[in-house]
Amino acid sequence: MQPHIKHTRHNGIEETKRVTRYLRASRVASHILVGVLVTIVLLPIVTKSSKLRITKWWSGRLLLAFNLQVICHGHTPTNNERLSKTIFVANHISWTDIQALNSIISLRFIAKSDIKNWPILRFLIKGANTIFIDRSKRQDAARTLNVAVLSLNSGDNLCYFPEGTTTDGTEIKPFKSSLMQAAIDANATIRPVAIKYPKPDGSINTGVAYAGETTMLESIQSILLQQSPVVELHFLEPIQVTDVIEKDRRELTLLIQQQIQKKLDLSVY
Repeated sequence: MQPHIKHTRHNGIEETKRVTRYLRASRVASHILVGVLVTIVLLPIVTKSSKLRITKWWSGRLLLAFNLQVICHGHTPTNNERLSKTIFVANHISWTDIQALNSIISLRFIAKSDIKNWPILRFLIKGANTIFIDRSKRQDAARTLNVAVLSLNSGDNLCYFPEGTTTDGTEIKPFKSSLMQAAIDANATIRPVAIKYPKPDGSINTGVAYAGETTMLESIQSILLQQSPVVELHFLEPIQVTDVIEKDRRELTLLIQQQIQKKLDLSVY
């Protein structure tokens, strides 16, 4: 008979042993250091396609260091699919949303300027050619919109989180519509993504969230504490702007919000 192994659980989540947390933390730290070196030395001199491949590799390896598994459903982009002029729109729960999406398809993110306050990761995100928007300045929205349209028209694939903030995954905030105009102006393809962090029993794992008063360090420690955290990416059916051209940006944004809300079976607050 095999000996019975007792696993510590907290809120339905199996916790890691202390030695495991230390090993994972060391791998995370080492990989972040590699990311800093790559950002300084390689990213400024490589081609756009090489930068995208490096970003995808780095994001996947970071999640592996955390033992955070990415499970995809629906219309998942494949390696053989040459996407261009596409904007992904998703709900937002944690900083790991960015890494999870980048591990599947490397994207140029539109992110609020608050990310610049994230320790270390802000440097890596900035190096990945992120478009920052300062939501405290109304005039900055026009600048960001213009940059997004130019980026899409050049063939880039973008991603933004229209809630404008993170949640703990148990709700959805109303989607802001201003940046949806970029998809309309560029005649781009829109790919909604519903993001969920489930527990083994299917309920929501709020321990992965980077929301409210949670600090980056607390968020990292919470993920390290979990034995096998999971993130689900539900890629919904792509929307061609030409097929919904009669809708304005507010109607289009509401349509996408309702699709993501329905997939996650959540309420909007």
